[in-house]
Amino acid sequence: HMWTPDVYEGAPTSVSAFFAMAPKIAAMGLLIRVLAEPFGGLVHSWQQITWFISVASMVLAAFAAIGQTNVKRLLAYSSIGHVGYALVGLTAGTADGFRGVAAYMAIYLFMTLGTFSIVLVMRRQGRMVEEISDLAGLSRSRPVLAFVMGAMMFSLAGIPPLAGFIGKLFVFRAAVDAGFIVLAVVGVASSVVSAFYYLRVVKVMYFDEPAEALDRGVSPGLTVTLGVSFAFTMLYFIWPGLLLDYAGQAAAALMP
Repeated sequence: HMWTPDVYEGAPTSVSAFFAMAPKIAAMGLLIRVLAEPFGGLVHSWQQITWFISVASMVLAAFAAIGQTNVKRLLAYSSIGHVGYALVGLTAGTADGFRGVAAYMAIYLFMTLGTFSIVLVMRRQGRMVEEISDLAGLSRSRPVLAFVMGAMMFSLAGIPPLAGFIGKLFVFRAAVDAGFIVLAVVGVASSVVSAFYYLRVVKVMYFDEPAEALDRGVSPGLTVTLGVSFAFTMLYFIWPGLLLDYAGQAAAALMP
C-alpha cells in the first residue's frame, strides 16, 4: 500500500504494467492454493485476516486515488483496490468464491492491459507524458483512443454491463452467499467512491479544454493489445459463463 504508487510512477511504463498484473495474479493463485489445502481446516481463522486486508485495500485505494494527478499513480491505487475486491471472493472461502477470484483476475488482466497500452501511447514530441491533464480534449484529437480509454475506465469502475461489473458481481455474490454481507457492502461502497476518479479521467478527455495534441501513431503490437482488451471488456457480458467455467477449472486445479 505504501511503496506501490512510487514504484508505478518511477518505473518505465512497461515495467509498471508488469507489476500491475503478474505479481498480483500469481499471488492470488498462491493464496488459493495455500489457504484451500494446507490451511483449509483453519478457514475461520484466516478469513478474519483476509477480511481486514480486503477492507483496508478497498477503502484506502478508493480515497487515496481521488487526489492523484499522475495516471500511473492513479492506476497504482486502482490495482490495490482491485486486489481488495478479489480478496472479497477469497474471504468467502467457498468454491464459488475461489472461482470468482479466478474470473476476476482474468478480467482484471484484460482491463489493465488495455489501460497501460493507452498510457504507452501517451507521447508528445516523442516523450512520454503521464499526467491526467495531458489527456485533456483527447476526444477531439484522438476520438478512437479516447473512446477505448473511456471504456477501460468505465469497466474498472464496475459500470454495467462491462466486464469489470460482472467480475465484481461474481466475488460480491460469493461473499453474500457465504454470509459476509458487511464485506460485500463495503466493497460496493468502495466501488462507488472509486468511480469518481475513474470518471474524472473521462471528464478530462471529453469536457476539458484540449491540451497539446499527443503524437499520432500506434505500433501494431499495441493496436492488437488494445483491440483484444477493448473487445473483451465490451462484449464479455454476452457470454459470461464461458470464462466462469474456465475459472472454475482453474480454481479446482488449485484446490485439494
